[in-house]
Amino acid sequence: MVQQIDATLFTNMVRAGAERLNEHVDMVDALNVFPVPDGDTGTNMNLTLTSGAQELVRKSASTSHVGELAEALSKGLLMGARGNSGVILSQLFRGFGKGVAEKEVLTARFYAEGLKKGVETAYKAVIKPVEGTVLTVAREAAEKGVAKARKTEDIIEVMETVLQEARISLSKTPKLLPVLAQAGVVDAGGQGLVTIYEGFLGALKGEKLPALTAEPAQPQAVKSLSELAHQSAQSHFDTSTIEHGYCTEFIVRLDAKKQDKAGFNEESFRADMGKFGDSLLVVADDDLVKVHVHAENPGDTLSYAQKYGELTRIKIENMREQHSTILEQGGNTSGHTAPAAPKEKKPYGFVAVAAGEGIAEIFKSLGVDAVIQGGQSMNPSTQEILKMIEGIHADQLFILPNNKNIILTAEQVVELVKTPVSVLPTRTIPQGLAALLSFSPEEGAEENMTRMMDSVRSVRSGEVTYAVRDSQYDGGEIHEGDFLGIQEGKIHHVGGELITTSRNLLEEMMADEADVVTILYGQDASSEQVKELTDYLEKHHPDVECEVHYGGQPLYYFLFAVE
Repeated sequence: MVQQIDATLFTNMVRAGAERLNEHVDMVDALNVFPVPDGDTGTNMNLTLTSGAQELVRKSASTSHVGELAEALSKGLLMGARGNSGVILSQLFRGFGKGVAEKEVLTARFYAEGLKKGVETAYKAVIKPVEGTVLTVAREAAEKGVAKARKTEDIIEVMETVLQEARISLSKTPKLLPVLAQAGVVDAGGQGLVTIYEGFLGALKGEKLPALTAEPAQPQAVKSLSELAHQSAQSHFDTSTIEHGYCTEFIVRLDAKKQDKAGFNEESFRADMGKFGDSLLVVADDDLVKVHVHAENPGDTLSYAQKYGELTRIKIENMREQHSTILEQGGNTSGHTAPAAPKEKKPYGFVAVAAGEGIAEIFKSLGVDAVIQGGQSMNPSTQEILKMIEGIHADQLFILPNNKNIILTAEQVVELVKTPVSVLPTRTIPQGLAALLSFSPEEGAEENMTRMMDSVRSVRSGEVTYAVRDSQYDGGEIHEGDFLGIQEGKIHHVGGELITTSRNLLEEMMADEADVVTILYGQDASSEQVKELTDYLEKHHPDVECEVHYGGQPLYYFLFAVE
């Protein structure tokens, strides 16, 4: 019987949940409805939870207060959140952290109510919640947990009830989402959450859980938890252009006795701290303030912050020295490209997410300041997007996610910076390119948002990839290795021959009307295949202008844009 969760047990629960998910991430990935090679729900949840667990472990060295540990977990999850599943997971534990913020230890009732608070926060974070997903699993499990906690003080019994209901709810997801029933799978995000809860229960019981009986397809190798450390972006610029040379991070433990009569005000604190440098991040709650700032005189930031309370977790790094070391070791290894930071602000700045060096070059030629390598095969984290934004000195910033699974992550960044940021909900590379082509530097941000979104809606997007496993989709059979023609996120054509599938997709996309067709060919498409496809268009659609560019994207042979 366990009647309370102290700091040690809470840390062990989170670590066990992270390890449990890490061990079975491929199983969760394999449950993605689309049989395409970018099924990454498990990977995104795994990387997100790993980031949170690492922050929690760091915090556990300085506190035995469960509420503070839950807050550290929440912040780590938020900064490491990747993809829709990762963002929702971060919101579940963000709400949990708020619900238990004042608790030094957790009773069964406090723990269950924290889970319920997490569900409420997650639902608010999603504009149009869909039932039959991880949200449903989390909600129904939390409701049962709260009811059980009214009858028992044993947290093990509560967690057993939560896990049992989560499994039942997961099994019902195909009834709520027809697309899951067609594919013969349960919701991937829900399965990920169940796996985490299994780890929680194992830690509460002091058990090592047995491996799952299912042995699904293994789409990719999985690294250990320690190897999945958070990846931060490295900028490509001259060391001499670094204006504020010290990356300064610390936490302020707020002390009412040291504050001014008006008390601590987050907005005023952020504004004052911004005078010391740039790349400012301030995250505050009732007791703690986390500060990240690039300053030339870090001592000034510490002296100012000390007026509000005790300083802890102080870290100051010489960025000029770091950057020189990176250059000596061969430059950036992150796969991202970032701009040299100009000393004067410009009116507008752009960050885009794209997979493939050719596509990245096209985005940069259209005025994008920073390109994050990601998309179909890997969703960037909140931290990676934030790092790119920090390198752009502009009055207004735009983010082009170019992937439906990155939009939520990008929207998290809006709350973390003081510079106005607008996220264009671009779901494909062609949509992102169309938005940029319509941008007018002479117009305001709102007018440009309207113009760019009009362009996004006017372009038809398609892509050709392959199936990584046998599947059923929309009543049809899909076999491993089949080529898939996808339009606007939906599989329209399945075939055993690449060019035939590509032709069929293009013909359907051009059926209404077409003036221009743009083809971005990937790293696995041969020059002969590209020529065969363009010869076909020239012969059968001589009046349509065809533009061909090397995109270099992995996994997707062709990306099509029809206007």
